[in-house]
Amino acid sequence: MRRLVLVLLIALNGPALADTDGLPAGFVHLSAVDPGIRQDIRYAGSFNFIGRPVAGYRAAECILTDKAARALSAVQRDLAGRGLMLVVWDCYRPARAVQDFMAWSRDAADDRMRAVFYPEVDKRTLSLDGYISSRSTHSRGSTVDVGLARIGAAPGARGGQGACTAPAGQRVDEGTLDLGTAFDCFDPRSGLADPRIGSAARDNRLTLHQAMTRHGFRGYPKEWWHFQLRSEPFPGQVFDFPVVSRPNR
Repeated sequence: MRRLVLVLLIALNGPALADTDGLPAGFVHLSAVDPGIRQDIRYAGSFNFIGRPVAGYRAAECILTDKAARALSAVQRDLAGRGLMLVVWDCYRPARAVQDFMAWSRDAADDRMRAVFYPEVDKRTLSLDGYISSRSTHSRGSTVDVGLARIGAAPGARGGQGACTAPAGQRVDEGTLDLGTAFDCFDPRSGLADPRIGSAARDNRLTLHQAMTRHGFRGYPKEWWHFQLRSEPFPGQVFDFPVVSRPNR
């Protein structure tokens, strides 16, 4: 009887997640779903707009809801036919990390990364301008920050750390195609359709945007890298578990 009940539950609800690596139900490490997607999780290190590891990031790992991870993997397969692949910079973001961002934004004296990430924007207006917020869709587990690279391209060396708005070759080397600005560039040029970026960067942004849209994501007009799964499984829930490594297999 118990076996029959289990079979019926699986039939009704779909197969249970085979490997959640100790994460909350419904969440997975992206590497368990698609190890071919390059990960460069910025908030686990010091090269980000704060200039230090962010609260809640105990590992440089992309964690997502299973649904979002599988949708992202579908994007990866789509792009592979064009010789392209995804690079992810942030995925699930603990609520404590969002609070860390907001606390940093109120500290006017801490501007160590301004020259790179927000050279022309007043730090005091970052929240009002829509670049950071006291609540983030990332904390629901189905939002990703992604870029586009050629298959086989070497990871970025992060050399030449000029302003994020500088031309390709003069700003940080992220190992990606030219997308008009660096990731996490707090500047109007990061807007999807900003007219000041070159035609090649505009085409690359459009390629990324169209691929993500085809597989269920929607973009954020002010940030070309930010995409949220439309049919996210936890639309009203905020999570605060830490970002941790996937256990060795």
